[in-house]
Amino acid sequence: MTANRVRVAVLHGGRSGEHEVSLKSGRSVIDHLDPERYEVVPVLITPDGRWASGDGEPGGLAHAIGLFEGVDVVFPALHGEFGEDGTVQSLLEMVGVPYVGNGVFAGAAGMDKEFTKKLLVADGLEVADGVVLRAGDETLTPEEIDRLGFPMFVKPARTGSSLGISKVDAEEELAQAVKLAKDFDTKVLVEAAVPGREVDVAVLEHPDGRLEAGPALEIRIDGGHAFFDYEAKYADTTTIFDIPARLDDELREAVEWQALAAFRSLGCRGLLRVDFFLRDGRTPVVNEVNTFPGFTAASQFPQMWAAAGVEFPELLDILVTTALARR
Repeated sequence: MTANRVRVAVLHGGRSGEHEVSLKSGRSVIDHLDPERYEVVPVLITPDGRWASGDGEPGGLAHAIGLFEGVDVVFPALHGEFGEDGTVQSLLEMVGVPYVGNGVFAGAAGMDKEFTKKLLVADGLEVADGVVLRAGDETLTPEEIDRLGFPMFVKPARTGSSLGISKVDAEEELAQAVKLAKDFDTKVLVEAAVPGREVDVAVLEHPDGRLEAGPALEIRIDGGHAFFDYEAKYADTTTIFDIPARLDDELREAVEWQALAAFRSLGCRGLLRVDFFLRDGRTPVVNEVNTFPGFTAASQFPQMWAAAGVEFPELLDILVTTALARR
């Protein structure tokens, strides 16, 4: 620690298709860490995987390891593969530097939607019915199509920010949707649509190990979007987040309990956002989890905690302090 301040390296950018989103999250974290408590070291990861701090020249892995010298804790504000999926976390584990958020296993399992679903189902949580298409699989069998029905959703198994996702309303649209998804990942998940409201719950771990679920958020999108896609998330100002979501006590307790259960099922630490569909408005169905959700002040996770009275700088402080408590 420097002059009683904690030295925090904020990683942002990265090699994934979510590079630009990560730049925004990283900048927001840098801008909102309390300068009286933290000395911030911005670390940029370029789209080709080189690492740089400040005005220094970017370099490879050996250079990256050197950037952690004198750092007390790392804040990986990274989204998608090569950042949120356990890869950077494994490097930090080997170097022995504390870091904010989920570890290697939770990052990998939470990034791969196939294994997320398997782990959650094993612990009794409901997920949408689905089929995994691997390398060489180009479409569903007639039996699988009949089982899932239309509409269905086709998505890359290991991306975020709704990249490569299509809503398919008829069989003749399926091949193109699979092709689009495979532009992002060799493994594709095809899921039955779950009609109902879309609700998110944020889970936060405190430094003493206590877990807390924040106020649920309901997403309402404009009729011009078939679902909560990339544009609706990041570009459309008509997208509305209702916080807290209008849920009765029984339903609110159910989604909070299931969000906490998902956190434990995946072996998470620090934080998790769990996205639900409410089948027929009543039955929670886990859609996806996000082990490092968007982290601008306007993003869902910080907004949910702000509604609970935890403003963004305090939220960052809790995350950093929790990471240091595990040291």
